[in-house]
Amino acid sequence: MPASPEFPQPGAPAPPFTLPRNGGGELRLADYRGRNVVLYFYPRDDTSGCTLEALDFTARRDEFAALDCAVLGVSRDTVASHDRFCAKHGLGIALLSDLDGTVCAAYGVWAEKTLYGRTHMGIVRSTFLIGPDQRLIRVWSKVTPKGHAQAVLDALRGA
Repeated sequence: MPASPEFPQPGAPAPPFTLPRNGGGELRLADYRGRNVVLYFYPRDDTSGCTLEALDFTARRDEFAALDCAVLGVSRDTVASHDRFCAKHGLGIALLSDLDGTVCAAYGVWAEKTLYGRTHMGIVRSTFLIGPDQRLIRVWSKVTPKGHAQAVLDALRGA
């Protein structure tokens, strides 16, 4: 899979998707028309940064819900992996499986990364705040997990 194009920018329509989710079934972005959505992309289930980020979003899920905002996490892991990740850490957010990377590519998060001097393709940890009209309100790229969920919540409150 080639590197993704650039991130869609605020004001642009959010790329539509339908993906399988933890616990079974599928979610479509269109199902959330009329609500805010936090769509966050993370590299891999059950790694330190990804776990911290998922736990932080879970801890604030009631605050997001009070603002009529759904939180959806996306990685290229399988639904079975998401189910194990959620069970192990008591996660209370929807995790979507983008096995073929189509949605990652559409959002521009599939890119070349460097780790320990070696380059490889992977998900650039990124978050998209999508408004009720399904347009992008804000984009965060190369996210640092610690404190990120609170920063997104603060941005939503100011949106």
